[in-house]
Amino acid sequence: MKVNFSKIPSPCFVLDEELLKINLQILDIIQKEAGVDIICALKGFAFWDTFPLIGRYLKGAAASSLNEARLVYEEMGVKAYTYCPAFDKKEVKDIAKYSSHITFNSLSQYEQLLEKIHKYDSNISCGLRINPEYSEVQTDIYNPAQPGSRLGITSTQIGDSLPPGIDGLLFHLLCENDSFTLERTLREVEKRFSHLIKQARWFNMGGGHHITRKDYDVKHLVKLLKDFKNRYPNLEQVILEPGEAIGWQTGDLLATIIDIIENNNIKIAMLDVSFAAHMPDCLEMPYKPEIIGAFDPADKNDGHIYRMGGTTCMAGDFMGMGDYAFQNPLKIGDKIIFDDMIHYTMVKTTFFNGVKHPSIGIWRNNEFKMLKQPGYFDYKNKLS
Repeated sequence: MKVNFSKIPSPCFVLDEELLKINLQILDIIQKEAGVDIICALKGFAFWDTFPLIGRYLKGAAASSLNEARLVYEEMGVKAYTYCPAFDKKEVKDIAKYSSHITFNSLSQYEQLLEKIHKYDSNISCGLRINPEYSEVQTDIYNPAQPGSRLGITSTQIGDSLPPGIDGLLFHLLCENDSFTLERTLREVEKRFSHLIKQARWFNMGGGHHITRKDYDVKHLVKLLKDFKNRYPNLEQVILEPGEAIGWQTGDLLATIIDIIENNNIKIAMLDVSFAAHMPDCLEMPYKPEIIGAFDPADKNDGHIYRMGGTTCMAGDFMGMGDYAFQNPLKIGDKIIFDDMIHYTMVKTTFFNGVKHPSIGIWRNNEFKMLKQPGYFDYKNKLS
C-alpha cells in the first residue's frame, strides 16, 4: 500500500482504491472465463463509496437485511440478492422493493412469505438455503453446518422436488477457503442435493472464497466451475458472493499510541482504537492482525516487545494472541498501522463505551479523501 499516512488523522480506516481495482479485475476475469456471476456480499464489504466502481466489474450485490438491500439499491443502482436467516414479516414489502432474488432459510418462511413476496413483485426469483451438514470451517461460530445449525435446510427436509415457486438454491459453507475446499464441499452438496440442482434455474455457492489471496489457484477454480456448469446445463446462472475477497488486502486501520504502561514485565501500548469495538473479529475468531513494521518475537531473539491494548474498559480488550516486536522502542504518539482491516472489520464496529470511532477515508489518485468522521451524534442517535 502506497498511502502516505503522515497527514491522515488517527484513528482512520483507509482504503486504497487501486488495490481494490486489482481485486475486482481478478474477479471479473474469473466471471468471464467460467461464465459465472460474482456479486459483492455486504456482510463482508460494505464500503459504499466504492459501489459505483464495484458495479462496473461485478454483477450485483448480496444483502442479509433490509438495510443492506436498500444500500445496494441506492448506492449501486441495482436490486439485491437478499437472504436472511429469518425475515421479519413487517419488512417483507420493502425487502421486495429492493430485491431481485430472495432466498429463504427455512421451509416455514417459504410457506409464510412466498405468496406475499410475489404479490408485491411477481418478478422476484425465490430460492432456498440448503445445509448439506458438511463444512471444513474449524471455528464453530463461523461453521454454518455444525450439528444443530440454524442455517439452511437439510436434504431430508426438502424431499425429492423443489417446492412450487422456488427457482434456485444457495449454500454458504466456506470461510477463507481455497478452491480445493470448494471442490470437496461441492462433492458433498451434490451427494445430497444433485436431484434438486437439476430442477433449479440458478445456484448460489455463497461466500468464503478467498479468491484474491496470492496463493489461490484461480485456474483450478475456473475449471471447477466450468465442470459444475457442464453437469447441470439446466442452470441459467451460477453465482458466487464473496465479501472478503473483494476487500482483501485493500486497506488498513491507522491508530496512535496514547499511553504505554507496564504490568508484570509486560509492556502494553494503549491505542486510540479498540479490538472489542473496532476489530471484533480479532477476538471472535480469534486471530492476530499484522502490524506494519512489527515482527513476531518468536522469529528473532532481539527487538522491543509490546502487547497492544484497546481503549475500552473491557478487561479483554487487548491483542492477547501474541505480542509484537519492534526494532526500536515505542513511544507515546507513535503511529500503529494494522494491515488488511477493511473487510469484516468496518462492518462490525460498535459504539461500546461510547469510544471514538475511526474515521473512514480513501486513497484515490495519490490523494487522501476523508469520507466520514463519526462523532457524538452518531453515538447518541444509536441510543435513546
